[in-house]
Amino acid sequence: QVQLVESGGGLVQPGGSLRLSCAASGFTFSRYAMNWYHQVPGKERELVASISSTGGSTNYADSVKGRFTISRDNTKNTVYLQMNRLKPEDTAVYYCKASRMDYWGKGTQVTVSS
Repeated sequence: QVQLVESGGGLVQPGGSLRLSCAASGFTFSRYAMNWYHQVPGKERELVASISSTGGSTNYADSVKGRFTISRDNTKNTVYLQMNRLKPEDTAVYYCKASRMDYWGKGTQVTVSS
């Protein structure tokens, strides 16, 4: 069974950093591009960052470019999102998802507040 378990969220002050992790299982992780999304109550889930199956290519939403870094470790079946210089508008539940699949973890809450 496909399983995605996000972790690493929490409460952080503006300008702070967090590193999110998503542990994947139940599929051949190294064959799939991986993605981080976030969702704010009342709004559509939005794509934040993507990484190709090998990690050789990444893409970011304009709102996070230069602040967030997506990476993966295919030996650990894990994708990461390093979040730096966090802003209050980054507050959301963050989810990971494999491209071409419709499986989601429970998400991890990130709250940026002073």
